[in-house]
Amino acid sequence: MTDVLVVQNTPTGGPGRVGEVLAERGLGTEVVHAYEGQPVPRKVEHGAVVVLGGGYLPDEDARAPWLADLRALAVDALDTGAPLLGICLGGQLLAHVAGGAVAGRSGEPEVGSTPLAVRPEAEGDPLFGALPSRVTAVENHVDRITALPPGAVWLMESAACPYQAFRVGERAWGVQFHPEVPPSRLRGWDLDRLAGLGLDHEALCARAEADDAVAGPLWTSLLHRFTTLAPPTAG
Repeated sequence: MTDVLVVQNTPTGGPGRVGEVLAERGLGTEVVHAYEGQPVPRKVEHGAVVVLGGGYLPDEDARAPWLADLRALAVDALDTGAPLLGICLGGQLLAHVAGGAVAGRSGEPEVGSTPLAVRPEAEGDPLFGALPSRVTAVENHVDRITALPPGAVWLMESAACPYQAFRVGERAWGVQFHPEVPPSRLRGWDLDRLAGLGLDHEALCARAEADDAVAGPLWTSLLHRFTTLAPPTAG
């Protein structure tokens, strides 16, 4: 049994800081490249699960047929209390299976380093309680959560997209932003897509690099806190 399962949904959406933190802690990591057809388990067989982003809606099975198994995995994590961190698509998928709502191309796109506010409800949260009230994080989405699941704790928001972070139960978190993405990854983003959104690539990179001096250590620390929920499992 491996300590942490990471599900990667696109070729360019790798674990980033998640992988670095797991390596630092000496945790065994299995990365499933779902976009390549590697099977996604429907039951949790690891100490914790991280679901990365991707350009799909949570139920867009025609484009990404592994999403049905990924939804089953998220439901099993909720049922068993296994630690789960869903990022971007992963966060939307968590909201979807827990009874929330997600809409495609909804609201204003958020791309690049974005100001976020930590809500009062985050006080005492195992991951978000230690954050300052104002932070920045890398965003890259046009779809968004439009309603949180019943009983979810709303942790963070932005001006354009209210549901930036939430918790379902005691050990499942979803985020719309990308705590795992270092600013260097923005250098590889699709220039045509950015131009179509009216965005300047160099300006996005410069802003992310400047903000990362403060934001990077905050997100690395948050990921460390998540990994402490996944004690080493027997091999």
